[in-house]
Amino acid sequence: MSYFSKMRGITKSPPRAALSEVAWSFMGAFLGISAVGYINYSLLEPPGNVLMFGPFGASAVLIYGVIKSPLAQPRNLLGGHILAALIGVAAYKIFSPNLWLAASVAVALAVATMHLTRTLHPPAGATALIAVIGDEKIHSLGFAYAAYPVAAGVIVMLVIALLFNNVARNRRYPEFWF
Repeated sequence: MSYFSKMRGITKSPPRAALSEVAWSFMGAFLGISAVGYINYSLLEPPGNVLMFGPFGASAVLIYGVIKSPLAQPRNLLGGHILAALIGVAAYKIFSPNLWLAASVAVALAVATMHLTRTLHPPAGATALIAVIGDEKIHSLGFAYAAYPVAAGVIVMLVIALLFNNVARNRRYPEFWF
């Protein structure tokens, strides 16, 4: 097979999700992000309100929209984000004079570590990257960034996923813990 022929794909797109699945995914994502957002904007005092965190939008797609995916399971959600956060902070501290290098090392090492620990969670790549390219508010947290906003926000979203995804008779979450 030639190099360029590999880029044609090997199968067709998956079928469209049922409207009921779309509705459940919508409501789960709405509730999960609402919980994190409410805590962030209503309960936390500025400048401490950094709980609303970009990668959580992508995590919501997984833990409310494709709940059977191995990438959406609690082990991956928690482990992926927390490991990536720690790696991102370390990369920033070591390579910060060269942010392009710090960012590259953070994301690449996070991906490799998630593979090795069976905690692969794609949104966590952004968690590692934000540790490097984030603003001074993020950088000032140091390794605490892994606990807050990362672990705190992920735990809120996980609790909502556990409660909400099991309401419907035909939905079950998680598929596995460890």
